[in-house]
Parts: sequence; structure tokens; C-alpha cells
Amino acid sequence: MSLTNSIHFRNLQGDLFGGLTAAIVSLPLALAFGVASGAGAVAGLYGAVCVGFFAALFGGTPTLISEPTGPMTVIMTAVISSMTASNPEDGLAMAFTVVMLAGIFQILFGIFKLGKYITLMPYSVISGFMSGIGVILVILQIAPFLGQPSPKGGVLGMVQNLPQLLTQINPVETTLGLLTLAIIFFMPRQLKRFAPPQLVALIVGTIVSLTIFGAADIRRIGEIPAGLPTLQIPTFTPSQITIMIVDGAILGMLGCIDTLLTAVIAESLTRTEHKPDKELIGQGIGNLISGLCGGLPGAGATMGTVVNIQTGARTALSGLTRALILLVVVLWAASITQPIPMAVLAGIALKVGIDILDWSFLKRAHKVSFKATIIMYSVLFLTVFVDLIVAVGVGVFIANILTIERLSQLQSEDVRMISDTDDAIVLNEQEKQLLKQAHGRVVLFHLSGPMIFGVSKAIARKHSAMVNYDVLIVDLSNVPFLGVTASLAIENAIKESSEQGCYVLIVGASNKVKQRLEKFGIIGFVPLHHMFVDRLEALKQAVALVNHHAGSDNFAVSILPDTHQ
Repeated sequence: MSLTNSIHFRNLQGDLFGGLTAAIVSLPLALAFGVASGAGAVAGLYGAVCVGFFAALFGGTPTLISEPTGPMTVIMTAVISSMTASNPEDGLAMAFTVVMLAGIFQILFGIFKLGKYITLMPYSVISGFMSGIGVILVILQIAPFLGQPSPKGGVLGMVQNLPQLLTQINPVETTLGLLTLAIIFFMPRQLKRFAPPQLVALIVGTIVSLTIFGAADIRRIGEIPAGLPTLQIPTFTPSQITIMIVDGAILGMLGCIDTLLTAVIAESLTRTEHKPDKELIGQGIGNLISGLCGGLPGAGATMGTVVNIQTGARTALSGLTRALILLVVVLWAASITQPIPMAVLAGIALKVGIDILDWSFLKRAHKVSFKATIIMYSVLFLTVFVDLIVAVGVGVFIANILTIERLSQLQSEDVRMISDTDDAIVLNEQEKQLLKQAHGRVVLFHLSGPMIFGVSKAIARKHSAMVNYDVLIVDLSNVPFLGVTASLAIENAIKESSEQGCYVLIVGASNKVKQRLEKFGIIGFVPLHHMFVDRLEALKQAVALVNHHAGSDNFAVSILPDTHQ
């Protein structure tokens, strides 16, 4: 497998144009996310350059555009707030160290090939989590949108100070914020083909602030240092190291989810297959470098990726081009961003937060499934007001418990005790005749499908209901998987039957199921000549055993030496 991404020059024009267009789309978002995070606009630019370049170079999705995203910015905002509150002097350096840790986690996820498992969670949880992220991003933009400095305390602080913020609105800055939203929302579709609305809003808002509101006191980005970034030395404190590792794992996991979901979109648009594990390694390298350079963490960005593909990009050259164009801005054109009003950036970030909300599922979740709706809104609430990792953990736990309960109910229907030919199972004529000859003294314990732990209760319940039998046939012919808990339930049924003086036969245990039975010692407990491949042969043996139990003289003739073959 090649270490670098797929790059060739057969689509040079499309890749260069795609990279240029993606850079134009990325610039206002990078500035907005940098300011929103508290690390400064330049951190957003460094993040867009570093993550974008190295993820494109080493990733596994050729057309993916990686940069700071809304979800990653929300997490980073909380990290910066937490680190600077506990350690004002080194807090920002510690926050960038968390970004490096996130990159390391992502590299490890890729090395251990965990890519295919990252997004294996119920959609109701993903929807609630992403919508919660969107709500957080919207709430955090309220203060700068109204022309006020952001209060301390994150989301809760913003909500608690909302009445005060509304009474102290700065009319000029709020007007600029509303102008920004109006341009983004209502810009004609025909014009969007020539320029992204975010960039138009950024330029128009800045020009209006300098001309019409030139005399007003407006909070602006201010000077952005041009040139190469100062390398950030990894910084730890003994009291914060555990929190930093956890934050790094959360940031890395969120980046993986965000990236791989976007990679699926890119895959559907280009009809090419992405490499999830390689992509995670590329993202990890990008975030590691971004943290070293004092940049925000990033992930695959849906908007930039779609624009990139739609303008003709097909290889990673587009992502490299975009990153290099933004690098030029950082090195030589940073001064042109100085007069951009904070309210304009807040308007851009607020629109991103609104877009992150999963409106499609929010509108119809209650029609689809009541349980899914409860899970989604619970995760959303916990994400906004408690903690991101708690939200995902609780959501996944509840969703999995409900899923297991439903699967267990379905699988329990395939646990049947059959003592006559009227039971709901397809038997051939010979098998029906044999069961009839047994006169109810043979019970066929028929299991079907994967035997997960939730089925163990059904096994125990069915076995407890059995009375007056001489032979128990455990039919595992249609069981592809046998879990530990279900194995214990089967073991108990077999032992109880044996203790009652009944014969036990086992039918159709596949290699994996047989290995599981051997490990539990069940194979040793049941005689080898009572193990059968074919149900018909087992029924013949069962009838012979019943006859013997009743004192039949034909028993010696009925049991053939090769019946267990």
C-alpha cells in the first residue's frame, strides 16, 4: 500500500481549479472558527493549512478536503476554555498539546484498522450528537453576533447571561451580523456558481463596516502575524494530564467520525472507494502537525469536499493546492484580514451551526420511531448541557440495549421445544413418523439463528416448561454463532436433563459452535456417540433409546454402531 494518496497529473486543470475554489470557501470558515475557538484567527488558518496538506498527502480519500470544522471547533473551544482556566500561563500550549494527542490517537486508530468500527453507531445517536454540536456552535456565537464579548462558562455561561446580552446589543455589529446571514441565506443560486456566499458576506460585511459604519467602534480581527508559525512544545502538568488524554481521545474520535462520514459522501459523488484506515492515519498526521504549529484540529469537511468535487477535482492534488494557496495567504496576505469585523465572522459561524443541525431527521424522527426520537433528543440535550462523551456513551448504551432487547425477542421465537408433529417446524415425513413413535417421550430442542446472550432467558424458560420426557435432542443445525451466556444456558439444560435420568443428544453443531461446546466441556459431558450431524439419525437413536427405556428387546438391534457418523 502506498504511503501517499493518489496523485497524478492527468486531471491537472480540474484539480487546480477545485483546490482554488475550495481555498476560497475555506478562508472565511477558517477565520471564523479560529476566532470562535478563542485561539485566534491565525490558528484557524494554520489548522486549514496543516490538516489540509498532510491529510491530502497521506490520507485515503483523494478528493477529501480537510480543515477545521464546526464540531471540532466546538470541542476545541471547550478544551481551550478548560486549559486556560486551570493554567492561565500555559493553557493555550496545553490545548495545542491536546490537538497533538488527538492526532496520535487517530494514527493509532488507523494502524489498528479501527476505521470500519468508528462509525458503527446508531443514526439516532449520530444525529443527536451532531445536532447538539450545532446548537452549541449557535449559542456560542450569540454574544459576538450581538456585539458583546463572550461571557465565561461556555454554553451555560452564555445562556445565563442571555438577558444581559439582549439588553446591551450593539446595533452596528448586530446589523453587520444580520447582513452576513442575509447574504448567505438569500444569495441567488446563479451567483453561488461564481463565488461562495460566505466569502461574499465576508467581503461585503467588511466593506460596509469600513464605509457606512467607518466612524463606529467595531470589534475586528486585528493584526494577524505574517510568516511561519512558532512551533508549540508539548506541555503537560501532572494534575491535567489525565484530562488532556481524555480530551485528546474525544477530539480524535470526533475527527474520525466527522471525516469518515464525509468520506462516504465523497465516495458516492466520485464513485470511488476510500480507504478508511489510511484516511485516519492521514488525518492523524495532519492534526499532529497542526498542534505543533499552533493550529486548530480539523477533519473532513463536507462543504469543501463537495465544492472540490463539483469543480472537477479527482485527486489529492486539489487538497494540496488548496493548502498551499491558504499558506500564501498566511505568509504574505495576512494583513488584508485585519479589518474583518468579529460580528461578520460570528454570522458565518452561526450559519455553519444551523447547517450542522440534522433538520431532516429532526422533522420526522417522531414519525419514524418513538424510541429513536427519545434517544436523539436525550443525546442532543446531554451534548449541549452536560458533556459530549457522556452524551455519546449514554446514547450508544441505550440504543444498544434496546436493539439487543428487540433481537432477543426475535431470536427467542426460534427457540422451540417440539414433542409432536403439530409444532411449528418443518419436518420431513420420516422425522414426523419417528416423533409419533416416541409418544411424546422425545423432546426436540430446536434453536435457530445467532444465539446472543439475550436468548439465554428463552432457553431457560423453554427448558423449565419441559416435563415427562426420556430423550432431549438439542438441535444446533441452524445456529451459526453461540454466545457465552447462551452456551451456559444450554449447558444448564443438558446437565439438568442428565441429572433427571434423561438421555441427551446433540445435532448439527458446526465447527465454531462445536469448538465453543468443547471449551465449555459440554462435548465431554455428552458421550461422543450421542453427537450427530443429521437430525434424522438423531431421532432414530432417540426412538431406540425410548424403546430401551421402556424395556424393548429390540434395543440392541436398533442402535447401529455408525449412527453417530
